[in-house]
Amino acid sequence: MKFRMHENSLFAILLRSRWWISFALAVGLFLVVRLFIPETYAIVVPVPFLVIGCIAAWRQLRVPGAGRIAERMEALRAMSWRDFSDALEGAYRREGYVVRRLGRGAADLELTRDGQRTLVSAKRWKVARAGVEPLRELAAADAGGEVAARVFVAASEVTEQARAFAAGHGIRILEGAELAVLLAHSAQQLGKA
Repeated sequence: MKFRMHENSLFAILLRSRWWISFALAVGLFLVVRLFIPETYAIVVPVPFLVIGCIAAWRQLRVPGAGRIAERMEALRAMSWRDFSDALEGAYRREGYVVRRLGRGAADLELTRDGQRTLVSAKRWKVARAGVEPLRELAAADAGGEVAARVFVAASEVTEQARAFAAGHGIRILEGAELAVLLAHSAQQLGKA
C-alpha cells in the first residue's frame, strides 16, 4: 500500500509553499516549545518542519524560471508530432510508467503503473487555443476498461471553458512549467533548452 498525504494537511500545504515558510515555522515552534521543556528535547519538535522545508527547497530548485520555461515551450512547439510523442513517451517511461501507444481515438498514450491506467491526449498539444471538444472526447474515451486518470497535454493556451470542463470531469491538464519539467530531458537532447 502506497502512503498518500491528504492534500489539505499541514505538511502538504507546506510542501506547496515557499521553502522558507517551513523553516520559519520550525524556528518559531522551537522558540515556543523551549519555554515549556528543556532545549535538548525542544530541538526535536521542529524536525518534521525542517525536513518538509528541505523537500520543498529541493523541489523549488528543480523548477526552471519563467524564461527557461518559455524557451522549453518554444522548443516543444517546434517539434514534429513524431518527435513530441517520442519525447512524451520517453519522459513517462523515466517516471516509471509502462507506455502503450494507442492507434486511434481521443487518447494517444495509455500509461500503466501500480495497476492504474491513465489515458493521455497529446495530439493537439500545439493548437493556438485548446477548447472543450478534445476534452469531451478524452472524457468519453475508455480504451477498453477501467481508467484511473486522464491527462490532456497543452503547450499553448487553454480556454476557461475547457479548464472548467476538465475540472468537472477529473481531467488533468499538463501544461507550462509542469510540461517543461517533464520533457526537459528531451528538450536538452535536442539542444534547444
